[in-house]
Amino acid sequence: MKKNVLFVAVLAIVLMFSNEITAQKFAKLDKSPMDAAAYPASYKESNKMVKVIYSRPQLKGRTVEELAPSGKVWRTGANEAVEITFYKDVTFGGEAVKAGKYTLFTIPGEKEWTVILSTAENVWGSYFYNESEDVVRVMGTVSKSNELVEAFSIAFDGKDTNATMYLGFGNVIVTVPVKG
Repeated sequence: MKKNVLFVAVLAIVLMFSNEITAQKFAKLDKSPMDAAAYPASYKESNKMVKVIYSRPQLKGRTVEELAPSGKVWRTGANEAVEITFYKDVTFGGEAVKAGKYTLFTIPGEKEWTVILSTAENVWGSYFYNESEDVVRVMGTVSKSNELVEAFSIAFDGKDTNATMYLGFGNVIVTVPVKG
């Protein structure tokens, strides 16, 4: 009899808590999922120079110009503006930048993109972009890719403390040197 009462009590508690656990609503996968890129890129290297967290919009039949209009400040991805962290002082596009966390915006252009590091924090899109929060503005060189980059991407490549940040979308590749 004691075993039956104990069993019923444990079962009631489990059912009570399982309803609370399964009642939780989780968001579906975002259409422009977050991603991260770092330099050095290898997970085996923990001494990073830079890390970028960004969301990845997809073209889905649209043009880069539709999603990132020429001459207008762009959040450089989707959803929140790009968060870039430098773990040491660097030269970004030829300009000295102190170690720290920044928001990265861009202004697309045909031959060059203006790449902006800002002190703004926790920014959704570029709706509230404020030029007075700019730390540096540098020019990123534009080249054309033979392969279509369907989902906006950021990558780093380099050797030792000399890296290049690549922004790729459609057939547009923007490069910015980063030196540690």
